[in-house]
Amino acid sequence: MNRRHVLTGLASAGVAWSLRAHAAEQNRIVDVHAHYYPPVLKAMGQPGPMNTWSLQRHLEEMDAAGVTRSLLSLTTPGIVATGEQGRKLTRESNEYAAKTCGEQKGKLGFFTYVQLEDLDGALKEIEYGSDVLGAQGVGLFTSYGSRWLGDPQFDPVFAELERRKAIVYVHPTGPGCCSRLIPGVVDTLIEYGTDTTRAIASYIYRGAARKFPNVKMIWSHSGGTMPYLIERFDGADRSGATKSEAPDGFRAAASKFFYDIAQASNPVATTALRRVVPVDHIVFGTDYPFRTPLEHVTALQASRVFNRGELRGVYRANVEQFLPALVG
Repeated sequence: MNRRHVLTGLASAGVAWSLRAHAAEQNRIVDVHAHYYPPVLKAMGQPGPMNTWSLQRHLEEMDAAGVTRSLLSLTTPGIVATGEQGRKLTRESNEYAAKTCGEQKGKLGFFTYVQLEDLDGALKEIEYGSDVLGAQGVGLFTSYGSRWLGDPQFDPVFAELERRKAIVYVHPTGPGCCSRLIPGVVDTLIEYGTDTTRAIASYIYRGAARKFPNVKMIWSHSGGTMPYLIERFDGADRSGATKSEAPDGFRAAASKFFYDIAQASNPVATTALRRVVPVDHIVFGTDYPFRTPLEHVTALQASRVFNRGELRGVYRANVEQFLPALVG
């Protein structure tokens, strides 16, 4: 081995040691955006990256980055079965999440999965997940078929969430309108960020943010494309059509939501986001197992977008202050 290889090896070891030391120093990170895969879904044999998820590996990745608590949710497409089969799979998935979290002594929490198109089933599952299973919040997708979260059809569910002052974690999905538009380009590259923006706009401009002010919404991936379109939303605020449902304007409504930095921890995304919403409404997320916690810690440190105090907020303090139920 020549001198260059030796020095390169030492440098790599130094970086790895520095990251481990940083993780140990923090040692209190809360990850609001991580996924699990219940055995009842895995047994169905559907192919997909979640088939490789394991609890043990998840816990190891948490420890490597100093994550002390991870909030679990089902990722897209969730449970595609409908009717009684859909309700059965939903219940079994939520019960598995509750059992798994209960066995980990505070290291894990979860968001109750509901099928929002099934309003009666969703209301029953919110009650069961919250009152019996002890879920920390409710997990939803950005859209369901051709409807986004602000659609009045979903008002009965959001009225119940308002009554409970619930935390709602929102994960993007491929909307019915816009799947597989470009050959060779998967929906996750463009549509997930775009559908997050559609859902935020729907929630604000169709009046849900005004009608349900006590529902604490967490949007994924640094708000998708929303921060980059803020000038257009500012322009829309000047029209009379938006005033009735968002009387204080889009920015004012959007700044009351929370946003995780999963898969958008780079300085471009986080700089844009912090120019639109308060820094204390930005929280840590990873999208595990699609990305690791350590990758996000490393990216945040390298970007220098947040100072040390702000990073402590993103890692944990913002959750403790505004979303304490997630801390456990």
